[in-house]
Amino acid sequence: MNAITVHDAFTPEGSNAAPVPAISVGAGSIWLHVYQAVTGGAGRYVQGGGCTTVGVGGLLLGNGFGSFSKAYGSAGASLLEAEIVTADGAVHVVNAALEPDLFWALKGGGGGTFGVVTRFTLATHALPETFGAASLTLKAHSDEAFRKLLARFVALYEENLFNPHWGEQARARPDNVLQLSLTFQGLSKAEATAAFKPLLEFVDANKDDYEGQNSLSVASVSARYLWNGWLYRTLARSVVEFDQRSGASWTDFWWAATSGEIGAFWHAYASAWMPQSLLKPENQQRLVTAWFAASRQWGTTFHFNKGLAGAPEAALRAARDTATNPDMVDAFALAIIGAAGPAVFDGLPAPDLGKAAAQRDRVYAAMAALRAVAPDTGAYFNESDYFQKDWQQAFWGANYERLLEVKRRYDPDGLFYVHHGVGSEGWSADGFAHEG
Repeated sequence: MNAITVHDAFTPEGSNAAPVPAISVGAGSIWLHVYQAVTGGAGRYVQGGGCTTVGVGGLLLGNGFGSFSKAYGSAGASLLEAEIVTADGAVHVVNAALEPDLFWALKGGGGGTFGVVTRFTLATHALPETFGAASLTLKAHSDEAFRKLLARFVALYEENLFNPHWGEQARARPDNVLQLSLTFQGLSKAEATAAFKPLLEFVDANKDDYEGQNSLSVASVSARYLWNGWLYRTLARSVVEFDQRSGASWTDFWWAATSGEIGAFWHAYASAWMPQSLLKPENQQRLVTAWFAASRQWGTTFHFNKGLAGAPEAALRAARDTATNPDMVDAFALAIIGAAGPAVFDGLPAPDLGKAAAQRDRVYAAMAALRAVAPDTGAYFNESDYFQKDWQQAFWGANYERLLEVKRRYDPDGLFYVHHGVGSEGWSADGFAHEG
């Protein structure tokens, strides 16, 4: 279940399509190992998840994103073929030629909904020369200065960063801090640094209002080495955490910045696609007002690589042929707002439910502020509110009825139950069907 096979030329079964470079991956694999095989080994790129320990299966079936999705599209859009065991126990090989409806449903219809997928085959892409990261933390000394900072950044994003080269996050915090943690591909370090010049000039021109002008950090590496564990052991140990368990490979790691997510007890979590129309000059002030209002409640993050607006037309076209809510294609970012407490395991303190409830309310208030300028936009299935309202429309939009038809055809008795998954309306939380 964790086998990884690189193909120089692959043609889906039953298809007359021209062969393309691809990779076949067992559903038990994690993305780190896939990247190491494709990027480090074959000198190609495959669109997967940004975090190294994310599982291949769940991310693909949710049509997930990685740090460079603004260039290469959603992960499910690269799917060429899948092997799936359906509720009747039959093994199916599905692709655009064989059982195309089921194949389409697997590209974003939600993990575990339609059967047990055992293997995926994905197209790979030409590797850019460089991958890189840029970080910048700026603090405003007043609310008004923070509003102006957000406005200048939104303008900068639309001018310099709203393109296939850039991805990852910008976070506005209640303490008037703007925290940028961005990635880039296909740019030199000098080109990436130059993109921030107008923002830094604005801050320098208003020195009394801001601090952090010297915090910009830009680093790049030959794209082939981004997931090379030996590189981090020798040159950048602070960037990663290595797997210290007995028998673990010396090259297994995760990004240190994500360590706080390990075992986290989530108080609240919500997402919303942010339409690209908000980046138009005449709408930017509305976006800034909403982002600032949200940040008064809780840290509010725009994940630019999880909205595909600004991507190449080929990536957008492939994404439109997935089951995910089409709002994804028109969004410049996915807004994510979450709050979590320490891990809850045997022997550790019980969670503070009072604190959790208070933080939940603030997360919801922050999301309501964003929804004021994007009231009808959807949410992302893989990263969403457990209590999402109108979840069928939010996760899949106009695609839901087609997904429901596929579900009824391949799993008429509802063997596979997923919370807020396709067809779960008639099922209780414990998985037993209601009458009718």
